[in-house]
Amino acid sequence: MKRVTIMGIDPGTATTGYGIINAQNKEFNCIDYGVIKTSAQWKAEDRLNKIKDDLCELIEKYQPDVLAVESLFFFKNAKTIVPVSQARGVILMTASLNQIPVFEYTPLQAKMATVGYGRAEKKQVQEMVKILLELDTIPKPDDAADALAIAICHISNSSI
Repeated sequence: MKRVTIMGIDPGTATTGYGIINAQNKEFNCIDYGVIKTSAQWKAEDRLNKIKDDLCELIEKYQPDVLAVESLFFFKNAKTIVPVSQARGVILMTASLNQIPVFEYTPLQAKMATVGYGRAEKKQVQEMVKILLELDTIPKPDDAADALAIAICHISNSSI
């Protein structure tokens, strides 16, 4: 099987987490992770444009074969669902423009893939991401760890 590069994305308007993983035959390693940050003082369209621009730079740099994106299936805070949905729309559009297939996974699926338990606490997921990727420390901030968990989820749910 060929080596596949997965870009995991945890969408958000203020902070969009990303994680880049190479995988082959269910073995994988972390290439990079981090966040795209925007300012609350910026207009919504400027925040979304920054997400698109930074995502395009990451795509150009890492040439991912697929994007694995956290899906929205339930939201506790009604005020944040619209901005997060807008960020997801920009992410999906950017993937489409770059002809990269997108796979969507729920937080429950990411928890199952990393911890083996769908109701795992955030700290448990972060610790398992660290262990699975053989990292020295837990990836920070949380959004980056979540993006790596989404990428790991794609590996466990695909025929890589």
